Amino acid sequence: MAVNVVVKLVSSNSSMMQLYLTDLINPLSSLLCSNNLEVATSCATALNMVLSNLSVKREKQVWEIVKEAKTLIQIIRIIREFPGVTQPIENFQEMVSLLYTILWQWPPSCYFVWKDTILIKVLEDSRIKSHLSTKVAVLKLCSALALCNKVAKELLGNGETILTMMVSCMDVSEPLAVRIEGFRLAQHLVADEQRCIKMTSLCSGPLIKAIIGGMRVWRLGSGKGVNDLVSLLDEACRLALITRWPGEHHNHFWEQGIDKVLLDLLLENFDKQASEHTLTPQARISIAQQGLDTNFLIALRPYIWEIFGWLAVHCRKDFRPSTDRTELYIYMLITCACLSFVEAICKGCQISENDDTSRSESSSRAVLVMMHSSSTYIASKVRLILSGVLEIKGNECLKRLLYLLDYGSSANNFGSANIPKTVVELVCLICYSGLPEYQKNVTRGDGIRTLVTSIRRCLSNGVCTSRRSFALHFYHNVFYERTCCWMTAEEWEGKDALLFYSLWGLAELAQHSSDTDHSRIKSNLIKTVQEVLDNVSAPGPRWLAANILSYFGVYGFPNKHDKGFGRALEDKEHTDLQLLFANGESVSVHKIILAVQCPSLLPPEQFPRSAKTTDNFLVKDVPRKCCPMLRKEVRFSARVDQQALLKLLDYVYFGYVEAGEDLARKLKTLAKSCNMQPLYLMLCRKIPQWGTPIPSSDFTDALGPLGFQFADIILEAEETEKMPWACSFCSLLLPHMHAHKFILQSRCKYLQALFLSGMQESHSQSIKVPVSWEALIKLVRLIYSRKLPDPPFGCLWDNMDTKERLYELKPYVEVYWLA
Repeated sequence: MAVNVVVKLVSSNSSMMQLYLTDLINPLSSLLCSNNLEVATSCATALNMVLSNLSVKREKQVWEIVKEAKTLIQIIRIIREFPGVTQPIENFQEMVSLLYTILWQWPPSCYFVWKDTILIKVLEDSRIKSHLSTKVAVLKLCSALALCNKVAKELLGNGETILTMMVSCMDVSEPLAVRIEGFRLAQHLVADEQRCIKMTSLCSGPLIKAIIGGMRVWRLGSGKGVNDLVSLLDEACRLALITRWPGEHHNHFWEQGIDKVLLDLLLENFDKQASEHTLTPQARISIAQQGLDTNFLIALRPYIWEIFGWLAVHCRKDFRPSTDRTELYIYMLITCACLSFVEAICKGCQISENDDTSRSESSSRAVLVMMHSSSTYIASKVRLILSGVLEIKGNECLKRLLYLLDYGSSANNFGSANIPKTVVELVCLICYSGLPEYQKNVTRGDGIRTLVTSIRRCLSNGVCTSRRSFALHFYHNVFYERTCCWMTAEEWEGKDALLFYSLWGLAELAQHSSDTDHSRIKSNLIKTVQEVLDNVSAPGPRWLAANILSYFGVYGFPNKHDKGFGRALEDKEHTDLQLLFANGESVSVHKIILAVQCPSLLPPEQFPRSAKTTDNFLVKDVPRKCCPMLRKEVRFSARVDQQALLKLLDYVYFGYVEAGEDLARKLKTLAKSCNMQPLYLMLCRKIPQWGTPIPSSDFTDALGPLGFQFADIILEAEETEKMPWACSFCSLLLPHMHAHKFILQSRCKYLQALFLSGMQESHSQSIKVPVSWEALIKLVRLIYSRKLPDPPFGCLWDNMDTKERLYELKPYVEVYWLA
């Protein structure tokens, strides 16, 4: 009776009751194992309510109480015993639900639960054999376990078992509640690009079929609960955002008719209207506008624009609709996006931080990325349709847009006012800049000066507003706040949406303006863009900055903090290859640099053909006798332009090159033949495709078979304990690594001084490094990649004992001491 009273009091959610919630945890936990199953079940229900109603401020305090009461251990024991004892299914469901709540509130406990193989087996059996409510509870628990990145990876590592179960739960034959939890589990498992690649490699077809089935539920769901249908539709659309990552699954989306599915969610009766009208371009605009005005499923529009935009981003260049009907659907989707784009401009300063922002930002952004789609068909079609939609109000809207941006960029509160509004305005300006009929009006309206001012303010005010903060449809998911052991890679566009879109706008204008358009602010423009390259790490802004510099004869990524290996090229230190030109002149270079950065310049016999690298830089499958360094010089014919090749070497060593127009044309031909794609892209002055990676200065590949034949020094670790040791390259039986003096001294001042000191070590073929083997691995990786591997963290760290933690930390302490 007392427990039932507690349940009623907690469910009342009164402010008075909040004061005593933590006092209830211990007594309720102690009764979970009560022989009176009714009491145990009620305690689980009450404790579940208590933990679900916690404020964020009290979570840490309550977690300590939960640990002290050993609540988690008790719940696991009860669930493990379920198959062997007779107990009501309600008790099992409440225990599973309580465990889900604990894992959701405190994700670091996920790995502890996951390690219990008996528990996981019981849950799997229960999901298969039990009825609906139990299946839903178990699926929710699996979703909570997947909050832990390590657990999620292991779940995917188990391969088809978990994915077959997940996809079957998403099938149209399952009840809506089961399908909803199946979609949520899939979202958690596919939370980053690497996990998306893994999942789609195993079940791309069935997964996309299930997503499309979920997105069609509105058309097929007459007579069912509206709220459940909307929930399922929302979860299916969220999962469809895997389109933001490239891969084979994009083909499956098109094959499954994603174009019609998206249009059905946008325009309620399009097929009926299309059959009743002759669809001239004007009629299509009229039907689209009428359909948008009905606000049909308006909350889903941000998802629709996001999904369609990403599909356009990752299209093949030769993509074309397979049928006339598909072409019509794509045409109507583009028309709707363009109409929403114009609406966003007309709203102007009325845009505020709410759901309306997500719709305006996502539709405008969809138009922008479609204009820059790799598909020639989509890019040309969106420009044609947008020009038609803007025909009446285009110049009027542009004038207003330029005024708002100029005012916003010069205001003292730049970056702290209505940032979503400014982002939408910047996106709209970039789209205008991509239409030939408006380009002159943009430059005449001081668009370049406005964007340079905007970039300078972004760099100086220290306020970074990422898209995550206002694109709520894309990021507003509690999952992102509750993850464990999950280190997210920096978004391609970076942490500052204003900076990213300002740079994109400037790159677009630089492409279409003449020298006189930016001559007045040339020095300020170059200085501003260089500051981006010096201080911003995100790939997107850096690529756009490099694209802008290319119009001023600078190609690459100059950075005051990283001079590359440029000094070594000038000083000719440790060079081992001569490049001989037809006129008798030569240049000395380093084979290891060319092997990693531009292997086309090396003779083909320099490379072992059957080499594989493994973890920790050990090589297991390299032939005992690698190809010897047969040649110390390479002769070029008179057809190779000497100046162009020297400029190519500047890029390889410094990371950038300066060249006039004539020389740049010759360099472009050479870069293409040498497969130097990043340099070729900059010489073509093309705005890079979304997601294009920055050329890496990571030389860890040189530690494997690729660079072994160029190694000229051995680094020996201290032998802290007897361990079996065998090297695939040599007969030395001590823990060691084969390295390159040139790279070591270029990136480590201590080693540079050592090698140039004239002491014994400067001439030795091996150096004893006073650290353990584990520390030596991390030290060398730090030198070669400029990055120190991260130590264990999250639940993996939490579940280590003291001895294990010390073992993991010791190499970092050694590297720190050596530094």
